[in-house]
Amino acid sequence: MQRTGRGHGDCGPPPQSRIVKPYFQGILYPMDPTRVTVRPRHRSPLRLLPLGGCGEIGMNLTLYGYAGEWIAVDCGMMIRQDLPDTPLQVPNLETLQVLGITPRALFITHGHEDHIGAVAWLWPHWQCPIYATPLAAGLLRLKFAEHGLAPTAIRVVEPGEARESGSFTLRYLLMPHSIPESCALLIAAGRQRVLHTGDWKLDADPLVGPAFDAEQFRALAPVDLVVGDSTNAPMPGHSASEGEVARALANTLAECRGRVVVSCFASNIARIVAVARAASMTGRRISLMGRSMERMVSVARGLGYLEELPPLVPIHDLGYLPAHEVVVIATGSQGEPRAALTRLAQGRHPHMELAAGDSVIFSAKAIPGNERPIKRLKTRLAQLGVTLFDEFNRPALHATGHPAQEELKTLYGWIAPRHLLPVHGETLHQQAHRDIAESLGINAPLAPLNGDMIRYDENGLHLEARHPQPPCIVSQNTVVAHPGLDDAASKHGRRGSLYLALPVTATETGWTRIGRLMLENIGTSALDEDSFSDWLDDALDNIHADTLAELRQALKPRLLGWLAEHMQHLPDIHLQIMAAEMPSCT
Repeated sequence: MQRTGRGHGDCGPPPQSRIVKPYFQGILYPMDPTRVTVRPRHRSPLRLLPLGGCGEIGMNLTLYGYAGEWIAVDCGMMIRQDLPDTPLQVPNLETLQVLGITPRALFITHGHEDHIGAVAWLWPHWQCPIYATPLAAGLLRLKFAEHGLAPTAIRVVEPGEARESGSFTLRYLLMPHSIPESCALLIAAGRQRVLHTGDWKLDADPLVGPAFDAEQFRALAPVDLVVGDSTNAPMPGHSASEGEVARALANTLAECRGRVVVSCFASNIARIVAVARAASMTGRRISLMGRSMERMVSVARGLGYLEELPPLVPIHDLGYLPAHEVVVIATGSQGEPRAALTRLAQGRHPHMELAAGDSVIFSAKAIPGNERPIKRLKTRLAQLGVTLFDEFNRPALHATGHPAQEELKTLYGWIAPRHLLPVHGETLHQQAHRDIAESLGINAPLAPLNGDMIRYDENGLHLEARHPQPPCIVSQNTVVAHPGLDDAASKHGRRGSLYLALPVTATETGWTRIGRLMLENIGTSALDEDSFSDWLDDALDNIHADTLAELRQALKPRLLGWLAEHMQHLPDIHLQIMAAEMPSCT
């Protein structure tokens, strides 16, 4: 018998007649009927399980669970600088196996190695669809080919499109970063909406791809939860634009007279475009060195990102060109022993030699932990008589791809999140991110670690359980648990402590350091004390404070920002500032 009215026990219209309205170009949400009172119903909680990228930088992997279904976001690797031969580390899947979790889909935010580098190692355990934007999908196909895997699971998503997976609906939203097509994910599960930011920055002149679309993100407000990038949360101010770096590169290249090598990250397509423009302005021809550089340019060019790049000079033809007509874009900015720049510095490259009068431009900051190999590389180049330009004598030659404090505040002002879960950072980065959120009235009760099972419901964020994550190393083409190295030792032993005693005296213009720098590292990654000392003196010159307490308050965030950029693992900071007398000249 057909029902024409509502019975006493009915809670709403039949499922087939549910009224829906579009929200943000295609993500659908139920519209509450206006003529009935709907009895409150229990809502399923959302669960989050990070297995990488929390309490550390790199190796990002986060699982989202709702109503018994799970999806994964990103699947990256990290390089263990603290272990012999600097092996690759990938997320440990033991927790998923114990809990019986298999993601029904993997969603990739962008094509950096710390977001896609472990896919070919771990995806065979899942055999699920992989969704990625065109550039990341192209890079994944190359990885799958190297591992003998069929690429049929890789499915292309254009930025702005939405995809459904079980109870989840996700929309890809473009965010400027140091690689094209980096996207945040707007994740809807039930009536809960989460913005998983991925890596991003506010860049008004990104050089490749569109600038940040503020209106697109204002339309999202209010967001229930933001899972956000903490990398540069300790850094005050605003990050520099890729357009500014392009102008600095053009000015620097115009000064050079002999051959020029520009070393940058292969994934930074905007930087390659900047070099192409500068080369055109100075009458130079471009060549590429390094397999990863050639691979990235090939994929990006096929997608139309490098239309400005002129025809490339084959590397074996460089010797036929006059020195002042050559610019080479090369891998090796981090001092990697087998990279192109290291072979040039050692005189082992078969097609080109560097000599006095040539120049090398480092258009990349040192990844924390790589300071020693980079210093050795620069020493070898200097012995050849090569002129060096880097982040120390030309800071404008590089810009970070992550948001500083003012950018975080701007985004959160647009999207009005109720809660924050800080990821992509070590504990101090996450804590700085929490401090920013709480200053804006955003609830941020947790700084998660890898293996934390987190519940998100109408009462907010709660830690349900902790699952230790012993590190897994790629050894001889196989993922193995690293013997004798547990997670706690890895996390806390590598971070260590830094003790800084700073004797200062007041001058007519501000504060000046007195005597030698008193610095002690305990269990920390390498620190270039000369560079740190120079930076510290400049910082003191630029701080206006009347008391030691005000000086400490002004110096501490600057100190955290500098260390976050220059150390692999941000240590616990112990800062003591002492008043001292200016030494007598008699």
